[in-house]
Amino acid sequence: MSTTQERDPGGAERDVSGWAVGGIAFAGTVMVMIGAFQIMEGIVAIANDSFYLVTRNYTFDLDVTAWGWIHLIIGIVVLATGFSLFARSTWAGVTGIMICALSAISNFFFIPYYPIWALLLIGLNIWVIWALTRPGAIKT
Repeated sequence: MSTTQERDPGGAERDVSGWAVGGIAFAGTVMVMIGAFQIMEGIVAIANDSFYLVTRNYTFDLDVTAWGWIHLIIGIVVLATGFSLFARSTWAGVTGIMICALSAISNFFFIPYYPIWALLLIGLNIWVIWALTRPGAIKT
């Protein structure tokens, strides 16, 4: 297992496992994919209201165009945060955890409109959160 040296603010060096560095690369790559998927999902909802199935009597019934804007905005933030993770910055790691949680929640509410796609994105978001919460993944 390879390790890289990282400097602490106090000047001491500590080893960061290759698993942690690989986990960040994995999380960043998957976040870029999730962002692209959410952007496409949002654009489709904005451009073509009839693409998604609209269920009756759904508690969280929003207009499909509103869901499109929600997914588009979240997708842009997830994509940008995913690219920022490659620099291993603390803010990107913390933001990644929060935005992936928000993305998973928004896709949970979107399940009645496009179930398989929403469940896939929920799973990918949970996988990214897991990768970002591994010890040594985020600089502290």
